[in-house]
This record gives sequence, structure tokens and C-alpha cells, in this order.
Amino acid sequence: MIVRVTAAMLVLAGLSVAAVAAWTAFRGTSDSSATVPGTVSTAPPPAGASPSEPALAASVPVRVVIPAIGVNAPLTRVGRVGQSVGVPPLDNHNLAGWFTGTVTPGQAGPSLIDGHVDSYTGPSVFFNLKNLKLADQIKVLRADGSTAVFRVTWVQVAAKTTFPWQTVLSPTSYPALRLVTCGGPYDSLTGHYTDNIVVYATMEKGSS
Repeated sequence: MIVRVTAAMLVLAGLSVAAVAAWTAFRGTSDSSATVPGTVSTAPPPAGASPSEPALAASVPVRVVIPAIGVNAPLTRVGRVGQSVGVPPLDNHNLAGWFTGTVTPGQAGPSLIDGHVDSYTGPSVFFNLKNLKLADQIKVLRADGSTAVFRVTWVQVAAKTTFPWQTVLSPTSYPALRLVTCGGPYDSLTGHYTDNIVVYATMEKGSS
């Protein structure tokens, strides 16, 4: 699963290459809004919405746990690869990646975690991401021993050609989490899925 940040996509999303370069600076920055059938139909929190749970201090995430879909996976760091966001190694089915261009989960702002849906050898860590429902719980364990607990607010399917960077990575005043994987039809000619599944979540609580 590769989330490509091409110049054309950035223009469609109302961003610029300079804005992408500034991800790390403002610790967050992505629009189509087709909801996955049968899952969540509510929109993400509106601009300015601020859940009361206070943000946590920075701490690198080490594991993501999603009970509803049986995910319990370690996290590796992924960065930018050219004009793309990096992903975990394809041959490790139970590994997700935290994008270091975003805040650590639990800090104020959006944090992005991505993972593969499958490969030729079988299902991968986010194979069932599309099945998440409103209010499903996502736990992110952090290096300092704390846990950031999030609740799903929206599940979206977006064409890769118009990936919603502005919605996904726009700054928030509260701790937010975005999970991304591949979805939609599989194009055998290109060897890639045509869409991305994006899960939006806000922090319910943080524990030490």
C-alpha cells in the first residue's frame, strides 16, 4: 500500500509542494468524502471542535491495538520517500507505520499511521480496517509507558488520484488519529488498489 503525494494530487487537494514540506513544521496538514457502505456516515469533528481530554506530551508510538478487528501490531517509523509517504515492509504482515511528519499519537494535532491491506502471500495488518464502525476503540501504546485511547468518528474511502490530504492532515487543536490503507477495486494491470481507506479518530483519554 503506497500513499502517493504527487504534485497533481496536491493541487487537487488545495495544497502545494511547500505545504507538504511544512508538515513537520506545523505537525499536521488532506477532501473527497465517499463513506464506506455499511460503516460510518458521520463527518469528522468540525473545525474548532475540541474534545475536553487534554493532550499528552510527545512520546514515540510503539504499538497499535484495535480490538474490533483483531489488530495488535508493533509500529515502525516511516517518513517521506520522494513525494510519497513511506510504508512498512510488505513482507511483514503484522507491522504498521507511524508517519514521522505528524505528531506522536496523543499530542494535539493529527497523527498518521499506515499499513498494508494484503500482499500476494496473504492479509496484512489493516486488512479489516474498512470494517471499523463509529465509536470503535483504537489504542496506541507509547514509548513512555502511556496509552492514547481513540474512538472512531469517520471511515472514508477516497480515490488515490484525489487523496484527501487537506482533510487528513489539517491541524487540529485536539489529539486526532488517522489510519490509512488500500481499498476499493484491485487493478491487476497496475498491481495496486484504486482507493484508500481512511479512518478518522479523536482521543477519548490518555493514561500513564
